[in-house]
Amino acid sequence: MTAARRSSPSPSSGRIFGRSPSRPRSVSRSEPSRTYRWPPSVEAGLEAPVTVIELEANAGVAWLWLNRPEALNALNRLLTGALEEALERVTVMDDVRVLVVAGRGRAFCAGNDIKEMETVTTEEAEALARRHAALMDRFATLPQVTIAAVDGYALGGGLMLAVAQDLRVASDRARFGLPEVTLGFNPGYGIARLLDIVAGGHARDLLLTGRTIHAAEALRMGLVNRVVAPPTLAASVAALAADIARSPRGGLATTKEIIAAIRAGARGREAEGYGAALRTSAAARERIREFASRRKR
Repeated sequence: MTAARRSSPSPSSGRIFGRSPSRPRSVSRSEPSRTYRWPPSVEAGLEAPVTVIELEANAGVAWLWLNRPEALNALNRLLTGALEEALERVTVMDDVRVLVVAGRGRAFCAGNDIKEMETVTTEEAEALARRHAALMDRFATLPQVTIAAVDGYALGGGLMLAVAQDLRVASDRARFGLPEVTLGFNPGYGIARLLDIVAGGHARDLLLTGRTIHAAEALRMGLVNRVVAPPTLAASVAALAADIARSPRGGLATTKEIIAAIRAGARGREAEGYGAALRTSAAARERIREFASRRKR
């Protein structure tokens, strides 16, 4: 992973990919805009370093870019490892309240890398599916609100990556599908989360037909929250992220924790979180005072 200020377009190598000797230091609120890149490493058969993940943070919002456009951002082991390291970094970025996940090129993410799947054993495939499942779960435990900005294809594991985010905004040329059943197997992860987000009948439609749907149908299903024209996708997501980032970080993080707890079967956490916020969050108290003051005028 390498880190670079925006004024330094040529970052230097920070450490060996996949070998993190210590947890990344916590990033304070005073940090300027910055960019991180992963690995860099040398992918098999290539002589030059390959950057497969870029993380750009500024003004409370970070953009995480999948950067394998030549492979439609398909998930291989290199990209999976880079995502794992990137999320370690995001977790300790105390100045970031919103994380946007997006893909370079013609796709958000086209799912698992077919070329790699051809070479793995059954045991390796199962282990990779468990690794991907854990990676998707990591997004739910982030203190930041996460948004998928979907342009182009979101298929298979790519659709599950979008579903793993708190919100989804798509361009009207986005395409969604779970083609695994047409290939003779089931999605290796993410089905429970898909059932949480869309009604059971719609989820079964996607899972059992393997068909690809357009963004408009995804919106009707509730799979995405908004659909916009392709030229306005980045600006629309940036505006949404900036709006969310105005809220105190503690309130956002606690609300995410409660959602995750309810999904896991816990109940009654709302009152506990509400009380904790009022006890410990100066920002929450100040917002309440400001709101009450406006009401009195």
